[in-house]
Amino acid sequence: MAKLTLILLGAPGSGKGTLSERLIKKYHIPEISSGEILRKVSHEKGELAREVKKLLDGGNLAPDDLII
Repeated sequence: MAKLTLILLGAPGSGKGTLSERLIKKYHIPEISSGEILRKVSHEKGELAREVKKLLDGGNLAPDDLII
């Protein structure tokens, strides 16, 4: 069986979370949410947490090098 990777991209509030919930339930696929990961990191201690918190508080997108 072929492996499929699906990536949902869009601005905050564009419906990525809503659509992903529906896809997860219908097709029983795992979810990896960079937004959820970033929110979790922002509550930790250290330089990375401060950087992520600043991005999230400012409503900015996280740069690729941070996500990778």
